[in-house]
Amino acid sequence: MTRRDLDIAAMYTQYGALVRRRIRRFFSDEEADDVLQEVFTRVITSQGTFRGDSSPATWLYQVTTRHCLNRLRDRTRRDELWVERGAVYWSQPAASADQEARARLAQVWRHMDDETVAIGVYYHLDGLTHERIAELMGCSRRTVGNRLAELADRTRGAK
Repeated sequence: MTRRDLDIAAMYTQYGALVRRRIRRFFSDEEADDVLQEVFTRVITSQGTFRGDSSPATWLYQVTTRHCLNRLRDRTRRDELWVERGAVYWSQPAASADQEARARLAQVWRHMDDETVAIGVYYHLDGLTHERIAELMGCSRRTVGNRLAELADRTRGAK
């Protein structure tokens, strides 16, 4: 399938559940449907970026991951603006140890390049191998290892 052959409706039918499962790694059920619509809107507007080098499922996986990470960054920035302006705003219930860890990671990841963040998500959240990540990202296994080491160093420094 080349980019001229993309049938978005067929992709939604075939891969919509896969994309929704991916979204659920980042967001609650309540948000997943909205994010799913956002992702497929993004697919419509960026279908020209599909080169056909990989399967449509792999391309959708990457588009979905990038969209979710950007959405989380935007949410974090909005929360920071509320706090800076003195408003009391809580986007989540009271913090647990897990939420605190996520907040620390979000703080660190917000200041890193997109490639490193995506590699971190693929490895730590999805449990993918270095080989699979290198394939998804179009880089070498060594680059994946170096990015994960950089991420680990920065994360340790944030504690």
